[in-house]
Amino acid sequence: MTPLRIVVVEDDAIIATLVEELLEVMGHSVCANVATEHGAVAAASRWSPDLMIVDEQLGPGSGVCAMNKILLCGPMPHLFVSTHSLRIRAASANAIIVAKPFREQDLAVGIDLALAAVPGH
Repeated sequence: MTPLRIVVVEDDAIIATLVEELLEVMGHSVCANVATEHGAVAAASRWSPDLMIVDEQLGPGSGVCAMNKILLCGPMPHLFVSTHSLRIRAASANAIIVAKPFREQDLAVGIDLALAAVPGH
């Protein structure tokens, strides 16, 4: 897999750090690690990442709402990591979701699916 520049959106600092470390082990770089809906929108605009990995429930805000705002500017490969799969699916039927807790292989498959969902990006 080609190394990606990734924005991680996670409000739990321990989980955010673990995801960042796992992505780096996988050969990717994390260009931003943010914890709020507003932070996610700002990071997407500032960094134009190859991929966003987004938690659904943020404090404050929602990862789904953040992605809806980001997608108004154009396609952005993304996946959700969450324990709230049903809530995400209700808001976005075609969302790519990696359920917490997850393994490296689960994340790798989610990344592949997210990139395939936005051809040419």
